[in-house]
Amino acid sequence: MNFLFACGGTAGHINPAIAVAGRLKELMPESKFLFVGAKGRMEEDLVPRAGYDIRLVDITNLQRKMNLEGIKHNLVTAKNVFVSLYEAKRIIKAFQPDVVIGTGGYVCFPVLRAAQRMGIPTVLHESNAVPGLTTKMLADQVDGMMVGFAESVGCYKHPEKVTVTGTPVRGDFRTYSKQSAKTELGVDRDKPLIVSVWGSLGAQRMNEIMADIIAETPDDNDFCLIHSAGTDRYEEMLTRLRAVCPGGYIQKGCDVRPYIYDMSRVMAAADLVLCRAGASTLSELAMLGKPAILVPSPNVTGNHQEKNARVLEQAGGAIVLTEPGLTSQTMRDTVLSLIHDPNRLSDMEAHMKEYAVADATERITDVVLSLSAK
Repeated sequence: MNFLFACGGTAGHINPAIAVAGRLKELMPESKFLFVGAKGRMEEDLVPRAGYDIRLVDITNLQRKMNLEGIKHNLVTAKNVFVSLYEAKRIIKAFQPDVVIGTGGYVCFPVLRAAQRMGIPTVLHESNAVPGLTTKMLADQVDGMMVGFAESVGCYKHPEKVTVTGTPVRGDFRTYSKQSAKTELGVDRDKPLIVSVWGSLGAQRMNEIMADIIAETPDDNDFCLIHSAGTDRYEEMLTRLRAVCPGGYIQKGCDVRPYIYDMSRVMAAADLVLCRAGASTLSELAMLGKPAILVPSPNVTGNHQEKNARVLEQAGGAIVLTEPGLTSQTMRDTVLSLIHDPNRLSDMEAHMKEYAVADATERITDVVLSLSAK
């Protein structure tokens, strides 16, 4: 069978697709797989790294601000949608998929829309608690609609047609124990490891806060830190560190990276995670039972990350801090209060695990295979 995936923009859209593709490949190793993504975005790197072929189209987002720049941008987007529909149709004709699976990102619209017009079964997964614009445009047209949060079913016009699956987590997230991961990473097994990651591209304000925390950390500190500055903001982060931490940060037990490619190993080693609240990340945290301090991105549609985060906060697995007004002192105080309270960390770990949907990948795979059989 042939499976075509449409996903992109962020790792949170790409990794669930890779997880489902991996499961389908286990079940049907003779099948063929192809991904479609947007030019210049993360899928161009992450999908080939996972061992899959990808075709790229020009697609951009819609600006909600109706100023001159916003109007110009939307005119370009309208042109890109028209062209990408033609490109998607050409890709589909050449690949002949049995089913097309979308897991998020603007690229889903032209690919799934073209597949629908060609009579090919389509299925869409929305991992966030609040559906995005692309999901709203496609939800009533796809053959199967799936969601990561049970709380979000009521957001759809036809909730009876929505399947709650959870959000897939790649199989390699189950590979490591905490101690084996720490050993491979070369971090001190006797110290808590804090992992700080603020999106695949990076977040300026959170990098500033983490740089200040690193600067305030003594050389003989009682924790280790791995911080992902983001591919777009890594050099900016290093420049700030040189300014606020002239003595260097490595001797403080801090590791600063542009991107965490070995995320499954790093997350497994973590005792506490500081991060955004994208649905894919939250699913990984729940699967691994990792206590977290969540700072939802304030720059997302419908404030959906905070809605995602509050679900885990109410479950007892996370603490939510909001970015407006957040200081390095508040973040540092919250971190230290947790790593010096192992009983609370243990309780948060247990609550995180209770929220996990362990078979999310299998649930989505079942929906995909039922459609492809038809």
